[in-house]
Amino acid sequence: MGLPDLDKTYWEGRYQDGATGWDIGNTSTPLQEYFDQLSNKSTKILIPGCGRAWEGEYLHNAGFENVFLIDLAPSAIEAFLIRVPTFPEDHLILGDFFQLRMNFDMIVEQTFFCAINPALRRQYVTQTWNLLNENGKLVGLLFDEDFGNDHPPFGGSKKEYLQYFEPWFRVKYFDIAYNSIKPRQNKEIFMNLSKR
Repeated sequence: MGLPDLDKTYWEGRYQDGATGWDIGNTSTPLQEYFDQLSNKSTKILIPGCGRAWEGEYLHNAGFENVFLIDLAPSAIEAFLIRVPTFPEDHLILGDFFQLRMNFDMIVEQTFFCAINPALRRQYVTQTWNLLNENGKLVGLLFDEDFGNDHPPFGGSKKEYLQYFEPWFRVKYFDIAYNSIKPRQNKEIFMNLSKR
């Protein structure tokens, strides 16, 4: 059996059915602790495949003025807006990350890379590179586990991931996160990469 078509209908269906096991209901600890070290509140940040966007809410509440969120599923965006009505609506994009044509200082990865068809991983890397300004950063989490699934989440290994990223990015940090939430301890890689 092949992979499902991971399109807007698929993801909207997951939200409608409450099948959102990736959603931990708050900001992931490694990302929160990273965000707490950032001082420039005007940094232009994108969170692709943002879902209910707990990280977006955290950044917004911390005073970051240029946070942009993109997702295919209307229900995810609507749930976020109900929760965070002060978020600028023109920073919410209902659409496809791969079609986006903007520029950012930072892209935050949180359960998006593992949700796309693995055949798109190289395209994810080049699209991320294209969206980032000079010296832009890609920061976030990847699963360090092979789920063996024919449906999301799709995992992988540090070695595999680096084959995608190293030609395009300088690696500042790429290792097991020491501060993951308990169910994901020793199963997540925290990455901090900058555009070559």
